[in-house]
Amino acid sequence: MPEKVRVTAAVAKVLAAFLSDATEDRYGLDLMGDTGLPSGTLYPILVRLQRAEWVTAEWEDIDPEVAGRPARRYYRLTPDGLASARTELAALYQHLSKAEGAAKKPRTA
Repeated sequence: MPEKVRVTAAVAKVLAAFLSDATEDRYGLDLMGDTGLPSGTLYPILVRLQRAEWVTAEWEDIDPEVAGRPARRYYRLTPDGLASARTELAALYQHLSKAEGAAKKPRTA
């Protein structure tokens, strides 16, 4: 059974990065650049998203000597992950906009 995902601010950043182009495979350094998250934060989130079956991961099929770099592990949202990410981020944005509106209202005594 897939794990439940708790959408924290860091998880929301990762999901938003995936949703910026949901058809694109992403690798860790790419995601770190888009989210501003360090590897010690990003990779545990990717593992949790995989366990929840929101993300799949596959190693790039290259010869590292020919490419001049190590193989990358590419991540992609699953169809369920895509739908869940959209739903969770929409709910988060709605919650934040309500909170922002409440903060702007003048208080009456």
